Amino acid sequence: MRTFRDAKAMARSLRAALARREIALSHSECLEIVAAQFGVENWNTLAAKVGQSATRARHQREDARPDSPNFETPTPIVRILSVDKAKEFYVGFLGFTWDWEHRYKPDLPLYAQISRSELKLHLSEHHTDGIPGSTVFVLMNGIDDFKRELAVKRYTYSRPRIEESPWNARVLEVTDPFGNRLRFSEARAVIRRIT
Repeated sequence: MRTFRDAKAMARSLRAALARREIALSHSECLEIVAAQFGVENWNTLAAKVGQSATRARHQREDARPDSPNFETPTPIVRILSVDKAKEFYVGFLGFTWDWEHRYKPDLPLYAQISRSELKLHLSEHHTDGIPGSTVFVLMNGIDDFKRELAVKRYTYSRPRIEESPWNARVLEVTDPFGNRLRFSEARAVIRRIT
């Protein structure tokens, strides 16, 4: 049984299932439906519960000690050159949610956060926030479903395929309109660390 931590995945699945029946709902509308299924008022309420659960899980890890550094999941900053192209690629094609955006003034560069499942990316028009052409490496599960989802969208500028990697994983790589690469990697088998 899924928990509210799986809510975004459930919304994506719902949207894909409805699309196969030629029923078009936005990702946001599907998130609201999933929130209702969990018996909460709206997506924001459910997202808060997801965040609280993730924080509790981090603090309950056996290896976490209060006197040692505790690193959180990093959030890569990806340089963009056009907000419209970024939305078309990251939201329209890859299925991210546009979480928030900020500008110091209306005519200054954008800084935004997008997310999908547990993955968060920051998109920035600021010239000091990275160089177009960077690569973001993303560990994931469900790479075949992800590829099928992307293929259905028929995005003009990308037809990604899954390739075998030398690190015993299957990889799907996409390049955004600014030359940044997102390398999605699903392990073939669990690799045990020798200590």
